Amino acid sequence: MIEATLNYLAKMAERPVYYRHKPPPGESSRNTRGDRRTVTIRDARALDPSPSLDHEGFALVHLETALPDLYDDEAVRAGYYAEVEKLVAESTGAAKVLVFDHNVRCEGRAERGESGAQGPVRFVHNDYTERSGPQRVRDLADPAEVDALLAGRFTVVNVWKPICGPVQRTPLAFCDAQSIHMDDLLPTDLRYADRTGEVYSLTFSPEHRWYHYPAMRADEVLLLKCYDSEPGPGRFTAHTAFDDPTSAEDAPDRESIEVRTLAFFPRD
Repeated sequence: MIEATLNYLAKMAERPVYYRHKPPPGESSRNTRGDRRTVTIRDARALDPSPSLDHEGFALVHLETALPDLYDDEAVRAGYYAEVEKLVAESTGAAKVLVFDHNVRCEGRAERGESGAQGPVRFVHNDYTERSGPQRVRDLADPAEVDALLAGRFTVVNVWKPICGPVQRTPLAFCDAQSIHMDDLLPTDLRYADRTGEVYSLTFSPEHRWYHYPAMRADEVLLLKCYDSEPGPGRFTAHTAFDDPTSAEDAPDRESIEVRTLAFFPRD
């Protein structure tokens, strides 16, 4: 159990907006104000029974990838995507899994402009919303299958894995989905040069229960449910990188890969 500061979003009357490209003249890159809160982050390894995607919204599973270099974008798409599809299908019981994108993160590499890496995301968010979850299916699925897929249950699962371990700096914290209320979630625009995406930002509530898996190894994978088409306790799982006060000053940068998937379930 540790105490750490997380970056929530302060409540606001207007719609939150972040620009992911150069904003129009006279506009700021964002219109938001942060709300820094010190929270307790508990060790998820101590939970008994083990957490699940359908209740807490997260689960820890095992995967030893055959790929030697997860910074190799072409190899990741050609090989790692198939490993992830199989893992999510086996872990969730989904009949069909579609991998649609990935990011690699390492603060040092990002600062040096290496390997296409991005830095850790240090604000509390959930990757998809009630609107953008179904829109992802419309964007990516075979048009002939879209209506049938949207009529059944589907989820968006983020598959987060250390590239090397153990993780010592800027680990990932995640909020028990059962402790999040819809009023805590603010639809937020991410404006790119060619499109506008929508995520949920999270406003603070003392009811939120935060966890992490300390010292995650490279053969461990965190599954995060970021959307479920059916109502339930584990529908949205907000998460964020955080600065761990117990990390050594010379701890190496966290290196991780996250893959986003659509998981479709059999019709009853």
